[in-house]
Amino acid sequence: MATAIRKLDPQQEGTLKPFLRWAGSKRKLLSKIQPYWKPSFARYVEPFMGSACLFFAINPKRALLNDINADLVGTFLSIRDDPQSVFDQLRKIPLGKRSYYRVRKQTELQNEAERSARFLFLNRFCFNGIYRTNGKGEFNVPFAREGTGNLPTMLDLMEWSRILKKTCIRSEDFEETLDRTRKGDFVYLDPPYALDNRRIFRQYGPQTFGLNDLDRLSKALRRINRRGVRFVLSYAYCTEALDYFGEWRMRKVFTQRNVAGFSRHRRKAAEILVSN
Repeated sequence: MATAIRKLDPQQEGTLKPFLRWAGSKRKLLSKIQPYWKPSFARYVEPFMGSACLFFAINPKRALLNDINADLVGTFLSIRDDPQSVFDQLRKIPLGKRSYYRVRKQTELQNEAERSARFLFLNRFCFNGIYRTNGKGEFNVPFAREGTGNLPTMLDLMEWSRILKKTCIRSEDFEETLDRTRKGDFVYLDPPYALDNRRIFRQYGPQTFGLNDLDRLSKALRRINRRGVRFVLSYAYCTEALDYFGEWRMRKVFTQRNVAGFSRHRRKAAEILVSN
């Protein structure tokens, strides 16, 4: 039996809140990142969009969003192009732990609206907004707890759809997206952090950004800089970042990390903002 959808207010502090919970989101650093953006930039580009937190905060007139996670991108496209169908599918899903694990097992769904509703539902009720897959590429994050999470209303989905109408949304390697940039663009990069062969925040299975991708990223930044593209990169304050991005301007900032999901595990962590 369908359960009534509880309201999620998309407006927070004058900006549009992303529709996804996302471990590693830069929501807490928005006040430090947003000043790099100027309305005079021709286009906003984000090669590792995740929840696209900064995109929704600044609401640019034109944007190119990308992520290697095809399920994530499919959800963005469905909300942009057919929010009514996504909402209709969401309304069919009962709330609760038992329903969560039943939906998590459903990997062979018929259409994009069903797949996107599944993605949204699992994201809203999974442990701490973590996206993680097993060796088969199957989402395997456990249920958070009763009373955690909520689902969007039709009005919410329509507002997100309106904002996304002006975007091109792709699922490709980050280098392909960076090769599409041109003079006057602004690029924000927030790749998964690769540290000593460990991955923190986001795990995309075998396609996850790793240590061997840092050299590719460093070279790509040099290329777009030569084309007159402005960029800001978020990364952990670590030896790898200093080695690969030391030629650019760096600003050390601090944020709270609590991926463990409990307040006693929260700690202040150092990150850097790299810009040209």
